Amino acid sequence: MALEGSPGGAGWTWRPVARDALLARAFHSCTELQGRFYLVGGLPGGGATEPSGDTVVFDPAAGQAVQLGARGCPRRSHHDAAPVGGRWLCVVGGWDGARRLATVAALDTERGVWEAWSAAPGSRPPAGLSSHTCTRVSDRELRVAGREGGTRTQRRYGSIYTLRLDPSARTYCYKEEGCHTASRSGHCAALLPTSGHPPAHQLLLFGGCNSAEPEVAGHWGQGKIKEEPPAAPRLMEQLARLVSTGQGSGQGPRGLRHHSCSVVGPFAVLFGGETLTRARDTICNDLYVYDTRKSPSLWFHFPSADHGLKRVGHRTCLWNDQLYLVGGFGEDGRTPRPQVCVLDLFI
Repeated sequence: MALEGSPGGAGWTWRPVARDALLARAFHSCTELQGRFYLVGGLPGGGATEPSGDTVVFDPAAGQAVQLGARGCPRRSHHDAAPVGGRWLCVVGGWDGARRLATVAALDTERGVWEAWSAAPGSRPPAGLSSHTCTRVSDRELRVAGREGGTRTQRRYGSIYTLRLDPSARTYCYKEEGCHTASRSGHCAALLPTSGHPPAHQLLLFGGCNSAEPEVAGHWGQGKIKEEPPAAPRLMEQLARLVSTGQGSGQGPRGLRHHSCSVVGPFAVLFGGETLTRARDTICNDLYVYDTRKSPSLWFHFPSADHGLKRVGHRTCLWNDQLYLVGGFGEDGRTPRPQVCVLDLFI
């Protein structure tokens, strides 16, 4: 696999560490829970309209994937998922092959059973969600951002919801926030520390529309966010060295969607996706690092010449100080990739 370089002598690549046909899918969710990656649903190939209704568990330590026999797995694609209570995997919204949903289904990983949770009294759910984002703000609270609507009608702006989850009651409750965002679909979201004093956090949305500008979908003051992202000291140091070889820009990628995004300390790492700025060769293999350590935050772009790295509808997961790439369609936008790769940085 080609090693991508920059003028400062730095390089990067995605190194394959496992391969299994069970992992070949796109527009799925991939969530780390207790050291395992849970893949739910997705599309088995380009042109497919019926999402798969299976759950695959990948053990990154062993490099092995197994299909989970739990009954009742929801058929979903273009959904999102989040861990709750160190035990439940909550799948939010998505496309079931006929309509966009806003319901919550939860996998109890201890019992190996899927549960359909019910809306609590007073819940004000969106009309339907797909290609949205769900970000953990606390163990029982998610911030949901996306364009809501059914198959025929969609709002011309993006909505922001707080979604509260109650595992003991098996219920969920949506509350629409007062602010709206640009109409986005296939964007990503990153909960990042701000560089000012006192320290705070903001939720930024990247891509999913023609704009190159990130958009704030939430702001929390000092001490409000108790979420501790996974520690990744080695990867953080490598990213700091990587960006020190590049030229920072105030402007990020324009018109990118269905890319991946993972937060590593003060950095958001974006990869791949589909660009809205070209009529052909739309699947991307670019690595972007958004650096929030100073104000204003800066973008660093590390392109690739290796067409084998092109991905759309994939996911990245941070575990054990490494960033993993799972699934997605390749260069043709139709063929699902069965590999799991890790990001290698050479500085």
